[in-house]
Amino acid sequence: MNAIPAPSWHPALEARHAPLVEKLERLIPCMEVPLHLPWIDAILELKRRRGATIMAHSYQSPEIFHGVADVTGDSLALAQAAAQCDSELIVLCGVHFMAESAKILAPGKTVLIPDLEAGCSLASSITAADVRALRARHPGVPVVSYVNTSAAVKAESDACCTSANAAQVVEAIAAEFGADKAIFLPDRYLGAWVAQQTGIELVLWNGQCEVHEKFTAMQARHTRERFDAKIVAHPECPPEVLAEADFVGSTSAMGAWLEKEKPSRVAMITECSMADNLRNRFPQVEFIKPCNLCPHMKRITLPNIHACLRDLRHEVTVPAETAAAARRALQRMLAVGRRDRV
Repeated sequence: MNAIPAPSWHPALEARHAPLVEKLERLIPCMEVPLHLPWIDAILELKRRRGATIMAHSYQSPEIFHGVADVTGDSLALAQAAAQCDSELIVLCGVHFMAESAKILAPGKTVLIPDLEAGCSLASSITAADVRALRARHPGVPVVSYVNTSAAVKAESDACCTSANAAQVVEAIAAEFGADKAIFLPDRYLGAWVAQQTGIELVLWNGQCEVHEKFTAMQARHTRERFDAKIVAHPECPPEVLAEADFVGSTSAMGAWLEKEKPSRVAMITECSMADNLRNRFPQVEFIKPCNLCPHMKRITLPNIHACLRDLRHEVTVPAETAAAARRALQRMLAVGRRDRV
């Protein structure tokens, strides 16, 4: 396939997208905006012609999150949007398990991902065979899988959850099965936090997020002492980091907490783009960024979103039998809905 040259900047672009330019200049280095704007303009035109819906996770860079996405949010928001989407074509700007979930919940839609290699350390830490082995060792114990897992793992599970409703899903599935414990996988740190929240005994898997596992309690303490900042942490962080936090919660709960508490200065202990995107919503808050970049999320770029739409490439499919079983687990998650504790 012949390469198509990159779109070029011209003065009319800034006038055409003036509100977006003003927004992006507050969120990213202003010198980057003219580089992104031609791609944004071309993507918006392709999106219109294709009748596509672009969904972007909160960890996507601002030029994607604010520039081209129709739907933004955490894993639960994107899953809910996929289930309700009217478009025949969905472009999922996130990682592969998210695109699989969209396809499972919208089986009649075409789901594309801009880069097939956008993976997840949690999803790659466990297989369907591992889940079957866990069930054999703990007969009759229900399995709750974090949404950060492959379709094959979801298909072996009784329910899925996100960090926004993990505690409530565990409580609901334990009550449904009349069980006093559950298998929770694959994130051991999130699982330990859920066990603490619910008091339910959980059998944990030794998986962790390569972004959140790197944070340390010393970093959190230093940030508080050096910048006099409130500490907000994602529950995928190690327990000693969570112990230092003023608030622990999912990406959506972090925004709700900021809305409620209105701190003057806050440190977001999570993926870097989360703070970048929230700065637009909370201009009065100073964001300190002791953050880490997700290398998988950053594989999604404006040029490969454009190529994805232009060539309708990188379609995500899930075998029908796997999708049917995984859909049941995801629908349990959606039935519980968003139950963040703020």
